[in-house]
Order: sequence, then C-alpha cells, then structure tokens
Amino acid sequence: MLRLVLPALGLAMILFGLLRNEHLTVWAKAITICLECVGIG
Repeated sequence: MLRLVLPALGLAMILFGLLRNEHLTVWAKAITICLECVGIG
C-alpha cells in the first residue's frame, strides 16, 4: 500500500507546485545564483 501512496503523494505535490507557478520562482533563483557564480550578477 505504501508503494502506491508515496508516489501518488509526490505527484500531487509536484502538480500543486506547478499550479502555484513555483517552478518559475525556482528558475529565477537558479539564474541569479548562476550569474553570481560567474561574477556577472
């Protein structure tokens, strides 16, 4: 039963994050960090 519940819960969390546009926030932060690493930002 746990083998079905955990993947379903993980998928639900991913979908919830996509609906809240959290992937755009993560993308923006990743770009900022990368630019800081090379000394541009």
